Amino acid sequence: MTEDTLKVFIDGVVRYFQHTSHKEVKVGAPYLVDNRQPASFDYTGIIGISGPYRGTVYFTAPRALLSHLLLSLGEQDTSTGNILDLVGEVANTIAGNARAAFGHEFMISVPVMIEGAPSQIQLPVDLRSYVIPVSWKSYQAAVVICLEGV
Repeated sequence: MTEDTLKVFIDGVVRYFQHTSHKEVKVGAPYLVDNRQPASFDYTGIIGISGPYRGTVYFTAPRALLSHLLLSLGEQDTSTGNILDLVGEVANTIAGNARAAFGHEFMISVPVMIEGAPSQIQLPVDLRSYVIPVSWKSYQAAVVICLEGV
C-alpha cells in the first residue's frame, strides 16, 4: 500500500472528526500488523470493499469515545443502538471519502456494526493490515485497512 493511499484514509479520519466535533484529532503513524489478531476496541464498524480493490476497512473505538462524540454532536441518547449507529457512520464516512478519491469502481458495502471483540472480521491471513491510530480528546481508536490491489 502506498503512502498516498494511506493518506486518503488518514484525511478521511481527520475530516470526519473536524467536521462533526470541531475538536482536534491526532492521527498516529500507520503500522503493519498480521491479520491473526485484528485491532479492536468495544465497538467496530466494518466496511467491505470490492472492485479493483478487495478487502476490509474498519473503524474501532471504545464506548467512552463514541458516547462523548455523540454528546458533542448534540445527541443526548448514548444507548447501545446509537453507539452502534455512530461507529457504522464513522466507518462508512471514512470508506466513502476513499471511494471519492479512488473512483466509482471502489465499491463499499453497507456497514456491519459489532459490539465486543470482532470475531466476525475475517481478514486474509496471507495479507497484513495497516492500523492507523486515532486520538481524540483523551481517547484512543483505530482505523484498520486490509486491501488487495492497492
